[in-house]
Amino acid sequence: MSDENLRETVERVGAGFDLGEYEIEAYLTVLQHGELTASEIADRTDIPQPRVYDTVRSLGDRGLVELRESRPMKVVAIDPEEAFADLQTSFAEMVAALEDAYTTPARETEAVSLVKSRSTILRYFGDVIDSAEFELVCSLTPGLLERFADDLAAARDRGVSVDLVVTPVRDAPDPVEFDYGKVATTARGRRGVTTPVVAVADGQYSVYATQGAVRDDPEKYGVIFNRSALGFLVSGFFGTVIWSTANDVLHTSDAADIDLPRTYASIRRCVKDIRTFDGDVYATVRGRDVLTGDARTDRGRVVETKFEETEEVATLVLETDSGRVEVGGRVAAYEDVEAHELTLARDSPPRK
Repeated sequence: MSDENLRETVERVGAGFDLGEYEIEAYLTVLQHGELTASEIADRTDIPQPRVYDTVRSLGDRGLVELRESRPMKVVAIDPEEAFADLQTSFAEMVAALEDAYTTPARETEAVSLVKSRSTILRYFGDVIDSAEFELVCSLTPGLLERFADDLAAARDRGVSVDLVVTPVRDAPDPVEFDYGKVATTARGRRGVTTPVVAVADGQYSVYATQGAVRDDPEKYGVIFNRSALGFLVSGFFGTVIWSTANDVLHTSDAADIDLPRTYASIRRCVKDIRTFDGDVYATVRGRDVLTGDARTDRGRVVETKFEETEEVATLVLETDSGRVEVGGRVAAYEDVEAHELTLARDSPPRK
């Protein structure tokens, strides 16, 4: 719906429901009796006699009653379902159009957006989860987990790897009663209401908000990162600050449950998985050269991994046709390549 049509719809709906006190009183009285003359309406209401004709003609113009020009004039009630049919349709169209215009995330606009509407923040959370193609990380309150459980399950069903933190863990659903494996590849709990709520899809599209923002606190805010150059900051924050200090294990997947080929945005997650595999693993890495900044793609067999339990170091080494290539994560400095997307396979480097 165009802006002009939306404005016309809002005006039409507003006018349709903009009934004055006399109009409401006359309308309800006619509905009760079915058919009345103007004098009978005056007798049964507090509407002054001189105002009755103007009042019922206004109702007639709105299509709420039928005016039969007899002597005396009869005011006949119209079935409300028929009388309000157009308004019902307009109202439904208006609500849908307003949602599209004011709460649907618009990733094509600014790289960073600050939002303060709770409903809009929640809409972004849903959009980030729905947009994930291969990797999703989330820090959610128990209430948000309940709200987005179906969306997370849908992400898992389409093959997305989901790392989930629930905070505060004291309020998290009991793993005995809640199937974390349905909504997450790995799930942990973290203490404290100071933990922000976060969702990052494929290391790029992300939303960051305070817990107060989803409780409708006055000082609420959310930040949306629409482009990968900035979105990876939230992903890095999640991995190094939130995930590494979420000490309560709620669910973990066995290495046998990891199907290849699989694509990763996080080299840390990629390296951790590689270290659980038996046999050869091949990788295709898309990123940029650390020295020149040029985009590059490297393919080869993984011959070495480096990983510290603190997750401060995560590197993999490929044996390519051009020699050995060291691959690091975002803002890598010591490796040859800053990886943006890594895809693993069993028999040969993926050609995706």
